[in-house]
Amino acid sequence: MKKALIALAFGTLALGMTEFVMMGILPDVARGLGITITQAGHLISAYAVGVCCGAPLLTVAHKYSPKRILLALAAMMLLGAVLCSVAPTYGMMLAARFIAGLPHGAYFGVASIAAVRLADERHKTGAVSIMVAGMTIANLFGVPLSTALSESVSWRVPFVLVALLSLLVLYYIWKWVPHIDALPDNGYKGQFRFLKGGAPWLILAATMLGNGGIFCWYSYVSPLMTTEAGFPPETVSLLMVAAGFGMVVGNLTSGRLSDRYSPGRVAAATQAIVVCALLLIFAFSTRGWLSAGLMVVCTAGLFAVSSPQQFLILKYAPGGEMLGGAAIQMAFNLGNALGAYFGGLPIDHGLPYRYAALVGAPMVVMGLTAMATFIYKYEKRG
Repeated sequence: MKKALIALAFGTLALGMTEFVMMGILPDVARGLGITITQAGHLISAYAVGVCCGAPLLTVAHKYSPKRILLALAAMMLLGAVLCSVAPTYGMMLAARFIAGLPHGAYFGVASIAAVRLADERHKTGAVSIMVAGMTIANLFGVPLSTALSESVSWRVPFVLVALLSLLVLYYIWKWVPHIDALPDNGYKGQFRFLKGGAPWLILAATMLGNGGIFCWYSYVSPLMTTEAGFPPETVSLLMVAAGFGMVVGNLTSGRLSDRYSPGRVAAATQAIVVCALLLIFAFSTRGWLSAGLMVVCTAGLFAVSSPQQFLILKYAPGGEMLGGAAIQMAFNLGNALGAYFGGLPIDHGLPYRYAALVGAPMVVMGLTAMATFIYKYEKRG
């Protein structure tokens, strides 16, 4: 089981680098393509839109075994990375980022099911957190390395690294992931039946709004740290290491806590902490090390909710687990797209970057409200 989970984590590692590398190299991409920082932020949104469009592909792929689907998705990761590395214009880069996002939600949906089915009853959320861990490791090592290479060589180099990593993902899934029987075929309509209940919608709303609020600020964390917190540009890669460390700790801690306590309460408590952190970032963004510490708190919260929410949607999506697992990533990335957009609005109007955090805080409060409603109506009852 451990080798299989490591293989799945390599996939989220590649996806994590593809998704989050834009936060660290945003100024370099803007200069390289001759666009503004806000326009470069739309490349984050393009990836998120690709995630939302790609996840529904599982409605026609569910009849195949998870291993075969994962191999096909890894091949799509490779294609997206290659296109991003060679895109010559802003328009083509937008299209390449959209294509790169297509396998993201589907991969998480299928990999979550594989992780749960490979784990014993007492460690299912923990198994999902190991699968998700690849994305946090991407932020701990991959994104800082990519940021440094972007500054010293070219912003295209990170996407070349992702292409090479995608080849490894193909090999490890083929070698280490065992055959898992396809899910029962409930028909096309049967896969959507779980959406008739209220619980999935509350989980999806909590994910979209909660993570969207964090991305209002995180989409512009690099220029915020250099222009307001006073860190020199050459330290951005080290700051990304600190942000990645928070993600790793948040993800693994919440996985363990969710196996012991209820996943919904772990997610709700995390979102409450994030609201406070975003407000403190707005108030103290010019105090360098305090701002950096609050950044770590927020990035820990970003992934502390990931495993509990990914597990909950599988639990409350009977008959549509694969689509539900992908839908949570759709919600996550739709939140990212909305966050990047709304966070950029005050910046477009000439306000300092810290106002992005102020825009994000109410979004997280709305996500917390949705999760608290879910706990009261469903988890507490259960």
